Amino acid sequence: MPLENAPSSPRRRSFTMPKMRPWLLKVITVTAILAVIGAIIGLDVLRRHNGEGTDQLSNPAFYSMPSPLPVGAPGEIIRSEQIAGAPSQTSAWRVIYHSRDLAGRDIPVSGMVIVPSSPAPAGGRTVVAWAHPTTGAAQNCAPSLAMDPFQLIEGMHLLLDAGFAIAATDYPGLGVAGESSYLLGVPESNSVLDSVRAARQIDEVHASTNVLLWGHSQGGQAALFAAQRAAEYSPELHLKGVAVAAPAADLRALMTANLNNISGVTITSYAVTSYEAAYAQPESSSQIDDILTSKGAAATPAMAALCLITQTEQIHAIATPLIGSYVTSDPSTTAPWQELLAENSAGGSPINVPIFVGQGLADKLVAPASTREFVAGLCAAEEDVSFHEYPGVDHTFAAYASLPALADWLIRVEAGQSPANC
Repeated sequence: MPLENAPSSPRRRSFTMPKMRPWLLKVITVTAILAVIGAIIGLDVLRRHNGEGTDQLSNPAFYSMPSPLPVGAPGEIIRSEQIAGAPSQTSAWRVIYHSRDLAGRDIPVSGMVIVPSSPAPAGGRTVVAWAHPTTGAAQNCAPSLAMDPFQLIEGMHLLLDAGFAIAATDYPGLGVAGESSYLLGVPESNSVLDSVRAARQIDEVHASTNVLLWGHSQGGQAALFAAQRAAEYSPELHLKGVAVAAPAADLRALMTANLNNISGVTITSYAVTSYEAAYAQPESSSQIDDILTSKGAAATPAMAALCLITQTEQIHAIATPLIGSYVTSDPSTTAPWQELLAENSAGGSPINVPIFVGQGLADKLVAPASTREFVAGLCAAEEDVSFHEYPGVDHTFAAYASLPALADWLIRVEAGQSPANC
């Protein structure tokens, strides 16, 4: 996936890494090893896999909601269950909680809450709301449904060892049946913030009102939107900072850069599904799916029903023949997509808390030049930004590469310091 539009000599930033505390360096080393090699060959993970299988088989109706849905405030728990195979020295729950869609309607959203077994501090634990990268747009693509539902929480061990609680939303439409929210900033961010509200209702979590946001790729967009909207949507929460890796911040740039590759076909198939549900207007002469060729329109439902990672081969089999012939024009310059992509791109409102951004320079999905431009806009707006670039790191490993700097940033933000470098 070449980035022909990226500048040949991009402006580089140099950064001095802060001196790492010995315990923190140990945590980061262990976390990186666990993350990169999978950590799926140990006895504890085998036990977790077995527990997860039993747990899901014993309660297949957990994700089925009554109709009509009982009325509830955003974040109010509808249903919860403890996960039998949680990682060692932790407790974890699946939760289904109330949230709000783009139109403000009450919807159920699923997710997980994880806490370390160490004692909570006197004031309660800070909650890190994790916003996951793309797993798909269909109900069965939810991370909480996976055999190992903890595997996609990047940096989980680091966060838990540091004493944080983690709230991990599935996003609307994943897990619990409902309309997809793929790349829709408002419902995604609502579900992120409401996951924290849900975590605070579980007594064993001992959650304070302090919140940190952490997201990768699609989750970077969701986390940034949550940061922009937190003061208005969840004023009772105290947002302390937002961290993102390879964020899908500018959706117009994302679509343009991937217009003629397999990632672009996949992303667009997911986006068409969610944007049609959210924005389609029967009386309008310009429809969401008008951007698709006839072959693209015919193939979209099948692609949108498949999940990344677990069904990648099936997606590629459908998407590969459509490369170069999936859309009729660039969505970023074609109505109504041009306006909708702008509406769902981050940066439209002040954030006003410390921001961490990590970006791999070998990323062929989220172009490094696009992230630099987004960060430059934040710096021009005098936001508190800590920006880090990683040579040789691609999109998949952007979050893991960010962990050493992120760990120190979290400590400084927790202490009320400003770690900005722009």
